[in-house]
Amino acid sequence: MPNLKSSKKRLRKSATERDINLPVRTRVRTARRVFQEAVAAGDKEAGDKAFRAFCSCLDKAAKKGVIKKNTAIRSKTRAAANLRGNPA
Repeated sequence: MPNLKSSKKRLRKSATERDINLPVRTRVRTARRVFQEAVAAGDKEAGDKAFRAFCSCLDKAAKKGVIKKNTAIRSKTRAAANLRGNPA
């Protein structure tokens, strides 16, 4: 348990931020799983649709600061490679 006033405030803030960020991370992971399942099934149309949804989730998470911008870009690049059939 923190002793300093500023440390107590950081503890409260980090708990609040975690509650805000957790659903966003969950949406990203779910979108990634749906995309990977669509690619594994070989359904081109479903894969394209899932890819767009996954990219949208990544962009929103990066915009909110939940993940870094370059992390989102790297994930989108790898997903696009998977969609084309040559996994990175």
